[in-house]
Amino acid sequence: MKNQRSALPIIVVGLLFVHAATIVGAVQMSVSKPETADQPAPRADRNSMLAHAALLEKAKQGRIDVYFEGDSITRRWGTSDEQYKHFLANWQKNFFGWNAANFGWGGDKTQNMLWRLNSGELDNLNPKIIVLLAGTNNVGNNSPQGSDDPRNDPRVRDITRGIKAILDVCSRKAPSATIVLMGIFPRNDNMLVMPIINEINQRIAKFADGKKIRYLNINDKLADNDGRLLEGMANKDGLHLDLKGYQVWADALKPVFTELLGPPAKEDHAPPPTGDPSIKNRSTLPG
Repeated sequence: MKNQRSALPIIVVGLLFVHAATIVGAVQMSVSKPETADQPAPRADRNSMLAHAALLEKAKQGRIDVYFEGDSITRRWGTSDEQYKHFLANWQKNFFGWNAANFGWGGDKTQNMLWRLNSGELDNLNPKIIVLLAGTNNVGNNSPQGSDDPRNDPRVRDITRGIKAILDVCSRKAPSATIVLMGIFPRNDNMLVMPIINEINQRIAKFADGKKIRYLNINDKLADNDGRLLEGMANKDGLHLDLKGYQVWADALKPVFTELLGPPAKEDHAPPPTGDPSIKNRSTLPG
């Protein structure tokens, strides 16, 4: 009996190791599968996991009436990173008093946003407005293959489904919120993808009902008729907005915020901005 009792902890530990190995194997299998835009998928890098943890903590702080979801174009606008402090100043100038919080993360595709939203970043917040900009990282800068008709590019259907999936999870987790769905902004790192972006925008515009989901496309103010970004709207990469472009975006959003929330209050209770963990970690290294 004594030997049986002493062997029990060893057996339990062994089972735990087997269970952990099973979980790791399942994760590795899921990561190795080709990702689709409408299926939640985590970012595998440590920095993205640290950013997710920071956003989970952010969601527990302050009061959030306006929730911004997106990728780096969204993230840079409301980040604490020193290099984007002029963007944060613009954010605060435009949105102070509306309790707006930024939950964008750089490099995210629609499937990554889905994973974050399904992993706690929107839980129990009940914002009144959600601003969503998603899809440009799924588009990428690869030229269309085969047919000249953008409707035949597989990215169109895939990304359209991905954006619909994000709308669905936002509506489920924040049923009282009005979702402001942004059209994908022009990107000029390869002009050949502009017909794909335009086709996706035509399709996602149909998701709007004018009430709980509103579609907002500001591309005619950011770019010319061919999709070429106007002077000062974006930085040299032809993708990320510069200060002038962010102000165009703010000017389009503020009337919607005023309509739904009233004028901005004299105080703001949004949580403080978060930044890129890799920058924060580098700044705390000795030397």
